[in-house]
Amino acid sequence: MTYENPSSEHQTVMTSPLQVLKLWEHAWAARDADALAALFVSDAEFVNVVGLWWHDRPAIRQAHAYGFDVIFGASTFEFISERQRDVGDDGAVVHGKWRLTGQQTPEGVSNEPRYGIFTFVLERKASAWLVVAAQNTDIIAGVESIAVVDGASVPTDYSKP
Repeated sequence: MTYENPSSEHQTVMTSPLQVLKLWEHAWAARDADALAALFVSDAEFVNVVGLWWHDRPAIRQAHAYGFDVIFGASTFEFISERQRDVGDDGAVVHGKWRLTGQQTPEGVSNEPRYGIFTFVLERKASAWLVVAAQNTDIIAGVESIAVVDGASVPTDYSKP
């Protein structure tokens, strides 16, 4: 992993892995893609809710700048529960269940709230923590999996015949 720090203007030193959740919320509220990207090592991996996969900090920054401009400009993002699991002395996995309100459709209509779970994998270098990988997953209530039907992904509940 590559650890050079992003610009000091956006770098906040994480002294605890769970800080990533509050820093994410603050950067989201400010629509600050630079601050979001600063949470990651330069060659971080990021997978979003539909499986788009970015392989470095500049791509993560660009994707979120686009999101703030086009999709999430009026949204509020908050973590509503959190978990941390340490992996040795210098690694951690942080999960945060989130709620997103105010996302707009392409026509400019506000959507209903969305819920999901973020997974952040962090590594400590010296005394600071940075994200090396993240994956964001939507929660689709009342289903167990996704099935592909006629070329389209369809939320599916196998417990209901």
